[in-house]
Amino acid sequence: MGPGSAHIRALLVYYPNMKKFLLLLLFPLTTLAASSDNKWGKFDFDFDEDRPWAELQAQIPAYPKKENYIPFFVSAATDHKFFIDEKSISIGDDGVVRYTLIVKSSGGALNVTFEGMRCATAETKLYAFGRSDGTWSKSRSSKWGDIEYKDRNRQHHVLYSDFFCPGGLTVKSPEVAVRALKSEPNPR
Repeated sequence: MGPGSAHIRALLVYYPNMKKFLLLLLFPLTTLAASSDNKWGKFDFDFDEDRPWAELQAQIPAYPKKENYIPFFVSAATDHKFFIDEKSISIGDDGVVRYTLIVKSSGGALNVTFEGMRCATAETKLYAFGRSDGTWSKSRSSKWGDIEYKDRNRQHHVLYSDFFCPGGLTVKSPEVAVRALKSEPNPR
């Protein structure tokens, strides 16, 4: 027992009703502590990573214009040229970075896709294919797939690690992503 406990015992001997008074005094403190636990319990749930994730409906953007293409380097192992449509980059409340990817083959063929990237899980999803007439065709099977490192055609890995999800975290805004893409030295 601490040094003050002798004084408390003496008070309780001389004032027998003091025990009841102290209990009444301490009771509100215990109820306050219990009610604050309930508030913190809800607080913990608000930040619980196990809460189910819900994807927002993707809005297909306008077909990309060549003046909005931002080139980015993927690998010396491919002759393809890679671009992101600056105007298509968006970040949803669901944490998905959505963008239009343009791949130009060495023969000049264009592959235009509207995609999503989920930084929290390192996954991509294909929403639509671009047609040569400037329209979109929705993907029939749009499922999330893992981003894998590949020697050739590793555009998703480069977009993930260098531009949209540096350090595994979603960029703060489309403007930050555009700035990163434009500031990248392009060796071609």
